[in-house]
Amino acid sequence: MTATSDITRERIAATEAVIRPHIRRTPLLAADLADFGLAPAPVIFKLELLQHSGSFKARGAFANLLLRQVPQAGVVAASGGNHGAAVAYAAQRLKVPATIFVPDITSPAKAERIKGYGAELVIAGNRYADALAASEAHVARTGAMAVHAYDQAETLLGQGSVGLELEQDAPEIDTLLVAVGGGGLIGGIAAWSAGRTRIIAVEPELSPTLHDAFEAGAPVDAPASGLAADSLAPRRVGELMFPIARAHVERVVLVSDDSIRQAQAALWSRLRLVTEPGGAAAFAALLSGGYRPSPDERIAVLVCGANTTAVKFDG
Repeated sequence: MTATSDITRERIAATEAVIRPHIRRTPLLAADLADFGLAPAPVIFKLELLQHSGSFKARGAFANLLLRQVPQAGVVAASGGNHGAAVAYAAQRLKVPATIFVPDITSPAKAERIKGYGAELVIAGNRYADALAASEAHVARTGAMAVHAYDQAETLLGQGSVGLELEQDAPEIDTLLVAVGGGGLIGGIAAWSAGRTRIIAVEPELSPTLHDAFEAGAPVDAPASGLAADSLAPRRVGELMFPIARAHVERVVLVSDDSIRQAQAALWSRLRLVTEPGGAAAFAALLSGGYRPSPDERIAVLVCGANTTAVKFDG
């Protein structure tokens, strides 16, 4: 499967049925924006940070390993960290060899997760694009199956199961805020919602991949740095997700690194949710005022990752 036309509600539902035995149905947490010093309004958090391997990425990883033919050489992935951890976890559960390439900006928490799941970890360069190039050379050399973090149909189909769950568990939602890196998550969710829910993309100001693609009318290279660079800075969004996003994502909100830090701190102090920077980015749009809901708008925020050492238990 390689065409955007393959990323449909029917295929997402079929994929969800295949991966269901291997993934968690993550819970919702209802709160009030007044808890965060904002005007009172209900908000629902989709807690995908509680997914296996610490992020939503496990959905796409299992979709790839279960829907495609895995060769004897196993699988290989390039990742800022979360995708690599997810592929390593899925490979361990399905007893498949895995080699994960990451840049040196990958957080220690994510690198340790990858190694802990039994995969071979390779540090390659200092940006995701460097790790991707090294992984492609490994595929050419060994015949291993590449599992792309966001520009692979099966990846989008797996991530789209988040949208399916949210629609079933909170059908009243008007608007969903989703953080964007390469776009696999928002692409899958937008393909599922297909206009039924307003989808707002949130990106760091220092990694405006989808923002710049919207301005250019196609995926283009964008700056790739900042606090959330290990999860939200792949340099450009995927070719598969872009037509979906252009059709079904209303707009992009850019947030500063400071606002992401504040969102991380607020989620911990008010809700005791431990999030990595990328996991808190979508909420940063609300907390900073980058996205202001209208009266009576029913808002949901996807909290997508928790692989951080921000909280330590020393005693």
